[in-house]
Amino acid sequence: MALTNQTIDSDLILLGFTDSRKINFLLFFIFLIIYVVTMYGNSLIICIILISRHLHLPMYFFLTNLSFIDLCNISCAVPKLLMDLISTQRTISLIACSVQVFFLLWIGANECMLLALMAYDRYVAICHPLHYAMVIRWSVCYWLTAFVWTFSFLIVFLPSIAMPPITLCYPNKINHFMCEVQLVLRLSCDDTSLQERVIFNMGFIVLLLPFILILVSYICIISSVLKIQSAGRSKAFSTCTSHITVVTMFFGAQMMTYFRPLTESLNQDKYFFIFCVMISPTLNPLIYSLNNREVKKSILKLSLQLQ
Repeated sequence: MALTNQTIDSDLILLGFTDSRKINFLLFFIFLIIYVVTMYGNSLIICIILISRHLHLPMYFFLTNLSFIDLCNISCAVPKLLMDLISTQRTISLIACSVQVFFLLWIGANECMLLALMAYDRYVAICHPLHYAMVIRWSVCYWLTAFVWTFSFLIVFLPSIAMPPITLCYPNKINHFMCEVQLVLRLSCDDTSLQERVIFNMGFIVLLLPFILILVSYICIISSVLKIQSAGRSKAFSTCTSHITVVTMFFGAQMMTYFRPLTESLNQDKYFFIFCVMISPTLNPLIYSLNNREVKKSILKLSLQLQ
């Protein structure tokens, strides 16, 4: 999304959370801890899966991609937020704002489609276990992952270069801790109805369609699990609880943000985005590692080897 500016100041001002320096210093340490834990947790998941040969399975391949996406997601906004919390000037250039918007949309779209792909993986594993090795081959995993990355890039990049640039007017202040696309549009002097329709259509493709695919997959999974003996139900459900938890958190926060008219108050969106770009990437490795016996065994084995 190209931005131009008719104001005297060529930078945008991010209002953040508060003007209180004490609260900002407290938030700095809280968000710094979250950032460090997220980077460590997701990096650990990636390393554990890469070095553990028994985890070289399609399910963990997708989990590695999810951890990498979470690393990118939190790194798009939090380093800038940490600098702003200890700085008296919370400004961002138009170019940096455009780049941040692009990468946040790209990474968000990527995660939505990857979660749908992981749901399909669980569907095949539980509903068609005898065909799993044939359907979810490594070549299929590579092609599907490449498609997710490429398609999510194109669905954000092509509208960005096709739409006319918007002109930002005074006041050039964003009531957020980062450049969020809907709030940036509210600063425009121009008619942004075209951009609003494009954003809604993008949300439908990368949010609603993957969410529907996930729902259908789990309806089929639940129907299939209920037909098996009770002794095997808990094991089957345990392989899906982690994914269901992540999907509920991520899609819930995203839909509450994007599936509503631009005219509604967006002052509370910054708190939803704390969840999207910080809490969700932090919880993902904890949820998957705590609910996955193989991952916990690998972490324990690695820790014993390092001692």
